[in-house]
Amino acid sequence: MSEGGPASPGRSGAAPPPPPSDRKRETLAAGSPIQPIIKDVGEIYSRLLDHRPVIQGEVRYFVKEFEEKRGLRELRVLENLKNTIFETNEHVLPKCEQAMPGNLNEIFKRLQAANEMMHRLQEKEHEERKREADELMAREEKRAAHWEEFMKEQQNKRAEVDEEHRKAMERLKEQYSEMEKELAKYISF
Repeated sequence: MSEGGPASPGRSGAAPPPPPSDRKRETLAAGSPIQPIIKDVGEIYSRLLDHRPVIQGEVRYFVKEFEEKRGLRELRVLENLKNTIFETNEHVLPKCEQAMPGNLNEIFKRLQAANEMMHRLQEKEHEERKREADELMAREEKRAAHWEEFMKEQQNKRAEVDEEHRKAMERLKEQYSEMEKELAKYISF
């Protein structure tokens, strides 16, 4: 961006004197009809393209707001934190250190008691499962024995029925053979 000079007439404050080569141009342009155009172009440039005054104003406003509104808030927060840590180190920590041994012993005893109770419960549960497994095994063995006995009984009954059937078949064969013999006697007449 360009600094203050003849091309940017909207600037406040004194501009540095132009270099010697520019003086000839100024003297030539001073009396010419182009001077109002140069002035208008300078104003347009400063309004549209030169944003430094606006940016500088925004930066000053931001810094002012930042300093006024925030103030020493971070410093106060850090100071409060420092006081809290100091109080904790001086008062709370020693109290905790004094209370810890007694409370930890009590907690340890409670944990041991709870552990023993859990161990007893686990043993009871284990014994109960073992008893149930033994009962189940005994029932299974009893059922298997009963099944074997039932199957043997069924085989015996089947053998008896087969034997009765065989005997009945033999009787029928004998009966039919006798009937054939008697029928043969009657046929010969």
